[in-house]
Amino acid sequence: MPRRRSTEKDRGHSQRQLRVGEEIRHLLADLLERGNMGDPELRAASITVTSVDVSPDLRNATAFVIPLGGKDSERLLTALRRAAPWFRARVSEKAGLRSAPEIRFRLDTTFDEADKIGALLRRPDVARDIEDE
Repeated sequence: MPRRRSTEKDRGHSQRQLRVGEEIRHLLADLLERGNMGDPELRAASITVTSVDVSPDLRNATAFVIPLGGKDSERLLTALRRAAPWFRARVSEKAGLRSAPEIRFRLDTTFDEADKIGALLRRPDVARDIEDE
């Protein structure tokens, strides 16, 4: 019986993808903290980079971000997308990669999902069922 090859979906991210993603996350967070961008909307904003997913070929990276307090998220996301080439150039300078990945920005919705689950668990009918177990 032939062995089935494992695919990327089966194994998750490679160690290299995780390492490069974490390095890019740190670099983006540092750039956003310093506020050296040309865009005044980004200079005044407080944005957290929660994670960066990198494609297996390291050519694309998706940075998940959330503005402080979740305010003006769409406006800031638009500004980040406009500034993506600038971020790519800075990451290219500092990361030591052969070529810097194209960076896409997306809002991180995991905190919203966690709040929804928490609210569901606090509902009286659900709490009663949990206590019975």
